[in-house]
Amino acid sequence: MSEADSGSGTGRGRKRQRGRPRADAAVDTKKRITRAAAAEFADRGYEAASLRSIARRAGVDPALVHHYFEDKADLFTTTVGAPIRPDRLLSVILAGPHEQIGEGLVRYLLGSLVDPTAQTRIVALLRTAIGHNPASGLLKEFLIREVMLRLASATTDENAELRANLAASQVAGLLMLRYVLRVEPLASAPIDEVAARVGPVIQWQLFGTALIRPDADTRPLDSEGLVGE
Repeated sequence: MSEADSGSGTGRGRKRQRGRPRADAAVDTKKRITRAAAAEFADRGYEAASLRSIARRAGVDPALVHHYFEDKADLFTTTVGAPIRPDRLLSVILAGPHEQIGEGLVRYLLGSLVDPTAQTRIVALLRTAIGHNPASGLLKEFLIREVMLRLASATTDENAELRANLAASQVAGLLMLRYVLRVEPLASAPIDEVAARVGPVIQWQLFGTALIRPDADTRPLDSEGLVGE
């Protein structure tokens, strides 16, 4: 092998060696940020924690946190392993037709939880939320800031926050029965059927109006989640 070939081969080897650490370093940095975020959220709560304070705890520049995570909600949901971004879900739903917000919310949410892994994660979060531990307090703060207030902003009613709470209670109850307790026939009922039935209730809670689609099948469900005759 010539000296030139040897040098060229060495150069290529060095490039490959330099490439791998950069990828590994990126993974390590992201993990360090999420660990710091978990500690910061636990110490200061969701509302008081900031991306800057998390970056300081992780020993990185705040710009690097923004590089890996869109915002605090993104970092929080990643830290707790949430299968969905409820704030993004609401942004999509609230941007749609006003009269379809309730039904759209149910359909979009349940559609996001079809994957068994997503269901496992949402069950874990629901169990954490109703527990008596610091993590449940964090989830409460997050839900108030990123879900309740966004729902309340959708209506100008003087009882907007109460309406948002009532609508959220419908969603929480639906998730508990369908995924945690797995009560039949709700647990296996088709998403469209559940959306058509629960959506108008949420619509009523938020705005005092409900839309029953003319084509909505409201016949009783049997024990297997199928529409009865």
